[in-house]
Amino acid sequence: MSIAVLDSPVGSPETAPDALAGFTIGVTATRRREEFCALLERRGARVVRAPAIRLVPLAEDADLLAATRASLSAPVDDVVVTTGVGFRGWMAAAEGWGLSGDLSEHLTAARLLTRGPKARGAVRAAGLTDHWTPPTESCEEVKQHLLAQDLRGRRIAVQLHGEPLTGFVAALREAGAEVIEVPVYRWLPYRDVSPLRRLVSQAISGGVDAVAFTSAPAVLAMLNSARADGLEDALIAAFAGPVVAACVGPVTAAPLEARGVPTVQPERSRLGTLARTLARHLPEHSVTRLVAGGHQLEIRGHAVAVDGELKPLPPAPMAVLKRLSDKPGHVVARSDLRTVLPGGPSRDSAEHAVEMAITRLRRALGPAGIVETVVKRGYRLACDRGEGL
Repeated sequence: MSIAVLDSPVGSPETAPDALAGFTIGVTATRRREEFCALLERRGARVVRAPAIRLVPLAEDADLLAATRASLSAPVDDVVVTTGVGFRGWMAAAEGWGLSGDLSEHLTAARLLTRGPKARGAVRAAGLTDHWTPPTESCEEVKQHLLAQDLRGRRIAVQLHGEPLTGFVAALREAGAEVIEVPVYRWLPYRDVSPLRRLVSQAISGGVDAVAFTSAPAVLAMLNSARADGLEDALIAAFAGPVVAACVGPVTAAPLEARGVPTVQPERSRLGTLARTLARHLPEHSVTRLVAGGHQLEIRGHAVAVDGELKPLPPAPMAVLKRLSDKPGHVVARSDLRTVLPGGPSRDSAEHAVEMAITRLRRALGPAGIVETVVKRGYRLACDRGEGL
């Protein structure tokens, strides 16, 4: 299930410099990573950088050269362009081989079907004419568009985008087309996998509020990393629960949704709209607002706003505050609070750890009277039961 979030105009709350203050977001992107992180940090987010994949160009690869020569061996009727960077890479490689003139001539005579606006822009930048782009920017719609026609005897070149399009290609071949797969680039795991492994652990433990994905291979890389450590089920459960899986579009979201994970997506598949989507969704769905001790509290991922003043909290006091806020006004036993403390203190030190977390929480909140001690029973937020904003 995906939740599409409409884009919002500049000046809306999602563009405010504090829209994501108090939230921690994991970023798995490699390409344009710093640009995307800056968009989130500009809105106040704490960003965990964990590149999942790296792009490997195939400019000198024998498979790409063979696919290019196969495309040039006879007229091509249709060319499916799935990504702008991939199409530009193909043209650049052809130029290096001295084949750019022949390739451009063949493509000029073909119908060029572009999956989205970036692919369309790359085609036009090469001086070629695009013939059709699906509204959904999905390969599935491109496939259905082709299958609605008589494909018997047609030669179709399909530019791949890092992962094999097995079902796509098989469907065209079953319909009678000759399909040439053009492997312009491929994705490999990032060289240093430790940041991604840490992000998996943070997502499972609640250390991040959301993970942002900008490509399907990055999603698969994170799932594979979790599986290698025996944590895939725990990661899926985290995404199905408190951690938001934010995807730039339906293609990126597909591997998660196939596992039943709900995703949040912008209306338009752009980094800027993905950042604005998070800036709208997290404050609306991941914030607890209540009144305690006469003070307005807004509990966010790793911080709490007290009467509008944002106060970052360490993990233990934050975990205690969130458990107390689950039952505003009700007494929560020390034994219950002990279960939420990070690190799993031993039984002998558990009571002391809870007391220390409460002490640090009160000190961080500032005003007295927000957290009350109920002798021999536990602690409570000082508000009427169920009172909230």
